[in-house]
Amino acid sequence: MDVTWTVKYITEFLGTAFLIILGNGAVANVELKGTKGHASGWLTIAIGYGMGVMIPALMFGNVSGNHINPAFTLGLAVSGYFPWAQVLPYIIAQILGAMAGQAVVVAAYRPYYLATDNPSHILGSFATISSLDTQAVDTRKGAKINGFINEFFGSFVLFMGALAMTKHYFGAEVAQFATKQGLDVSEITAKVQLGAHLNAGQAVSHMALGFLVMALVTGLGGPTGPALNPARDFGPRLLHHLLPKTVLGQHKADSRWWYAWVPVVAPILASILAVALYKLIYA
Repeated sequence: MDVTWTVKYITEFLGTAFLIILGNGAVANVELKGTKGHASGWLTIAIGYGMGVMIPALMFGNVSGNHINPAFTLGLAVSGYFPWAQVLPYIIAQILGAMAGQAVVVAAYRPYYLATDNPSHILGSFATISSLDTQAVDTRKGAKINGFINEFFGSFVLFMGALAMTKHYFGAEVAQFATKQGLDVSEITAKVQLGAHLNAGQAVSHMALGFLVMALVTGLGGPTGPALNPARDFGPRLLHHLLPKTVLGQHKADSRWWYAWVPVVAPILASILAVALYKLIYA
């Protein structure tokens, strides 16, 4: 699809907002007091995040690339898969989209925020929290180390998987062969000719990405959440910091900024390594 960069920025904003509405919305449903999904368990959250990635991927994958993740945008740029001039606008759109999506979650669940008396459950519906963090200062070092390991390896699997599934889908070899023969696969005639060989595989690859996220939240979600995405953590955490107790309830506590660098730095480093390794092996 041939669209302007402005449309791509708007699409990244919308895709990231949808991710947060479905993902953090699931967390709020499980964690906040009085909801119909209260204490329904971790699988509810895993499904929410899986769908939060899958739905935007199916909606916007051929518009903006559906990065919805600053770490992925940076990793692609470092390896030459994405223009550096568009990195900052993409990241701004993603962070603002995450904040907008979280604002929708707050609006929908405000009565339940007011009823919740556990500060960790309130913050947990915004940003990641290490399960080792007891809010005592002497637990912070372990929380940061364990959280970094969790975020790094989870993000590495996510980004390697995202590239492999969207480039190695069944039928991708048809497009590669056509390109080598001089056919422009983005041209409308070529799309019509190759559509039967490519469309199903591309759709399945985007669906599989949602299942990968669901599996990552299930398999590696115990320690921190995890974020796997700087915008998903930073944007909502900033909104948590800014919103007053009149909105989130008297039990709102601090936003735990001492931990906030972990779900930002770890996914970025993992993305750079994953994309570079993919390019080294398969490009």
